[in-house]
Amino acid sequence: MQKLIIQGGVPLHGEISISGAKNAALPLLCAALLTGESLKINNVPALHDITTMLSLLKQMGTDISGSNNEVVLSAATLSQLIAPYEMVKTMRAAILVLGPLLARAGEAEISLPGGCAIGMRPVDLHIKGLQAMGAEIHIRHGYIHAVAKKLHGARIVFDIVTVTGTENLMMAATLAEGTTILENAAREPEIIDLANCLKAMGAKIQGAGTDIITIEGVPSLHGAEHTVMPDRIETGTFLVAATATGGEIHLKNTDAHLLDAVLDKLTEAGARIDSNGNWINLKMNTKPKSVNVRTAPYPAFPTDMQAQFMSLNCIADGTAIITETIFENRLMHVQELKRMNASIEVEGNAAIVTGIAHLDGANVMATDLRASASLVIAGLIAQGETVIDRIYHLDRGYENIEGKLSALGAQIRRTQ
Repeated sequence: MQKLIIQGGVPLHGEISISGAKNAALPLLCAALLTGESLKINNVPALHDITTMLSLLKQMGTDISGSNNEVVLSAATLSQLIAPYEMVKTMRAAILVLGPLLARAGEAEISLPGGCAIGMRPVDLHIKGLQAMGAEIHIRHGYIHAVAKKLHGARIVFDIVTVTGTENLMMAATLAEGTTILENAAREPEIIDLANCLKAMGAKIQGAGTDIITIEGVPSLHGAEHTVMPDRIETGTFLVAATATGGEIHLKNTDAHLLDAVLDKLTEAGARIDSNGNWINLKMNTKPKSVNVRTAPYPAFPTDMQAQFMSLNCIADGTAIITETIFENRLMHVQELKRMNASIEVEGNAAIVTGIAHLDGANVMATDLRASASLVIAGLIAQGETVIDRIYHLDRGYENIEGKLSALGAQIRRTQ
């Protein structure tokens, strides 16, 4: 099993480019199932989850070609309407084929999804929404069996905000008869990115980026070309790393407007941030100040940045409270950070972090995707050597993270 070895204590300096967003690319790939024509997607990141999704779509009969972060998908003939357990168990986003398959083929059989062990993340909101649109759905032997001769429009009110639920039902509604209204919809930038692609394919969508999205169904969608938005979580991770190490970095191919809440917290910690168009520059000249964090749906502070800020707070001046409201099991990285001498106490869904002079290098284990990023940041600021095990989590969401960190001066290498 591969590991990352980090020699800490080196401030990050330099310039790198941000990759396309994983959480935008995955639903965009699934959108190819909605048309028999070709869909070209640019700026697709080279990640394990992307490879898994492409393998799943190919198994369903989609022709896939392209190179250099460009993917061309053609689902002219769907030969298999099944997403088997073996393909789905490591990636919850596989549930995103359910809506498109039902809308276009009228049938789907999807294994209940897996992914990071950060909480329940049930798919009942997806199922209830599709049932409201006329689908007959049963769960047997760990599989969702869904049939719908023709989906119809419906008014769907989400009990809680769900990003993948919003994406799934939005895609399904593009080919449904009549008008679908999604209320309490997710407002994430990735929702807007998917809506823009669907509209380029001929869909009629209004309100993406607000909590009410209206979709007027059309008989069919056509081919299109779309470029994946920058990864706001990768952007935030590198900015936190530079802040924690006291460095200065310039990030290209990104957008500051995608992560206002994160930039506000970094400024509060003492970082100087400039941005314009598609770049962000961060400079950190002082020891960081502790910052309180409370996760909530967009546009509030993202749960996917909670673990990274915990590592920053470990060596900041003062005491911070980090409250996780999205996932009930997303503080597992606390025990690993404590192995590095961090001062953290957990009370329910909150972690109280008291900054100390420095972390100590240690052998640690990644428990999920963003927790692994927090351990990388901790390794960058620790004294001595840090060895991170189970880094396959990193490969699910960060394209060539050790290469990019090396370009910024970090002493980091991958080994067996």
